[in-house]
Amino acid sequence: MKDKNKIQENPSEKSKNTTYWFPGRWMGGLSLIIGPLLLLVAALLRIPFHYFFDAQLEAYAEHPMLITSAYSCFVLGCLFFWPGIITLVRFIGLKHPILAAWGGMFTILGLIGRVFHGGIDHMAFQLVKVQNLELATKAVSDSYQAFHIVCYFNGWMMAGWILLAIGAYRSGILGIIRSIALSSMFFLPLGTLKGTRFESTFILLGLCIALVPLGVKVLLDGPPPSRKAIIWTIVFIVGEMAFIILSILFPEMMQH
Repeated sequence: MKDKNKIQENPSEKSKNTTYWFPGRWMGGLSLIIGPLLLLVAALLRIPFHYFFDAQLEAYAEHPMLITSAYSCFVLGCLFFWPGIITLVRFIGLKHPILAAWGGMFTILGLIGRVFHGGIDHMAFQLVKVQNLELATKAVSDSYQAFHIVCYFNGWMMAGWILLAIGAYRSGILGIIRSIALSSMFFLPLGTLKGTRFESTFILLGLCIALVPLGVKVLLDGPPPSRKAIIWTIVFIVGEMAFIILSILFPEMMQH
């Protein structure tokens, strides 16, 4: 009799578990909104300056807070964007799993690659601060073609957006205009100390047009978050803000 009850209970438990998906509706929806918007803000902040590395270093020397904010927004945009990509991949995968798998993998690799370049950018800006603009420019110029393994995946990183756009269109998730806007991310410059080119703003605006409404739709497609979830979210945000403030006010203490 006990064995029979176990057999009857297992299917319901299995069915219950299949309703869970990562990263979930709230993280995925917010990511589809916050990620593209942060990338667009980053592009707008550095649009007054020429996009090549020497002009970016000079801009940092003259406007350190502005350029730091711009590059920080870009890195944060990439960091916060991957849950949204996984969410989009989930929707595509219901009808076109192969396009979803390859497009999602290459696109997330691209976000990781951009964060990698963000680390190089940060170090280059610190050279301006601890040495001077001339030495920093020479160091970047002399090492610009230095080997790093990430550069050999640049093509696939960029192609991921094309695969996602095709998958989103064929799955009926995005219309033709928004799918084309998504695919235009293929042309967003990738590399070290890349500022905002003329077309970059329009590309990132297209990204927002393609995905922000989808993020809103994901958030609205279900019940509101539970009280427990809201409390833990507030705790996380307050804790992170406290950490940032303490890091700014007491940098030496926070290093230990």
